[in-house]
Amino acid sequence: MPFLRGSLAFQRFSVTGFEAERFGDEHIEILSKHAAGKFQTASEENVSVGFLGGEHLFDQDFDHSKNLINEAIHFSARFDTNQIPSAYRAAWLQMELAGIAKDSETGVVTKAQRKEAKEAVEQRCETEAATGKYRKMQSFPMLWDYANELLYFGGSVGTAGRHCLDLVERAFGVELRHWSAGSLAEQWGIDNELYGEVDDLQPVSFVSGQTMGSHKWSNEHSQSPDFLGNEFLMWLWWTLENQTDTLTLADDSKVTVMLAKTLSLECPLGESGKESISAESPVKLPEAMQAIRSGKLPRKAGMTIVRDDRQFDLTLQAESFGISGAKIHLEDDEEFDDDDRIDAIRQLSETMDLMFETFLGRRTGKDWKKDLKAISGWLGEPKQNQRKAA
Repeated sequence: MPFLRGSLAFQRFSVTGFEAERFGDEHIEILSKHAAGKFQTASEENVSVGFLGGEHLFDQDFDHSKNLINEAIHFSARFDTNQIPSAYRAAWLQMELAGIAKDSETGVVTKAQRKEAKEAVEQRCETEAATGKYRKMQSFPMLWDYANELLYFGGSVGTAGRHCLDLVERAFGVELRHWSAGSLAEQWGIDNELYGEVDDLQPVSFVSGQTMGSHKWSNEHSQSPDFLGNEFLMWLWWTLENQTDTLTLADDSKVTVMLAKTLSLECPLGESGKESISAESPVKLPEAMQAIRSGKLPRKAGMTIVRDDRQFDLTLQAESFGISGAKIHLEDDEEFDDDDRIDAIRQLSETMDLMFETFLGRRTGKDWKKDLKAISGWLGEPKQNQRKAA
């Protein structure tokens, strides 16, 4: 079962409207009622979505002992399509038209004959779709954490993912909200009576003389300040390089952080493109510093974090706050069952949120101007050194 084995990759969604006091047999019944593969047609436009037990692509078995673990419910959703490729449809139509033209005395296909050819193609599509050979399936693992009202979704939120999330909402009567950097910041503002301060935040430029507007990758359909995810990674980078590699979090615990393995940067103005760097410590490479000094911002960063003696390796996507390639490090003699695994996922999620909240406290506080000035000075150090040398 994906969330219980191997590396982790997920987006998070807050869950509201769930009225049960705990997960129970009635929720297993809901999963079974909406199992994948129960509702299919032979139509070439057929799209269906259903739940899976989580073991594999055809697992339609749901069980209390298998799916309910440590106040969480683990399952998958499968998105099926049964569509004839457009290239096939176009080829079949050309073949029909060629046959008609060949049998015609004039070699010209009339409007009525073209209509007949299209109808013949539609009929062929229905026949071909009925065979099932064009059916494609995608599965997405999910872990619904009751205690923290979070749904961990193991996939990207594209068309197929949205269909699966919509099924969760309809089947369980809940509302899901993507837990992006911006929505996390807004909720933090509400919880700390600082929503107005968060709402007033605008993207900043860390490079002196650069004017900053909306980032070119901003989601035009979202009002959430997801740009704070990019600024968080920049602030974290500066903090680790110039101050400390250990942050004190809001709960007084400490986390040690190292940026490692991978780093993706992009110009928020769309003027100088993208850059991806893979190395043991990419932030130490000159091309990484050159990129941020030219105005690029981090969009994805690999990191190692250690909190409460538990180490995680992961890659964080700045705007969505999605996590990929996450590994939980275990001691050689450590016993680690499914309950422990879910607790570790909760710890990883909580740690990332607390790190981000530490940044938000600085970003909305009186010390932000000082931090911003220091970061700009750090990025401008080479020019200053050149002037001193001259």
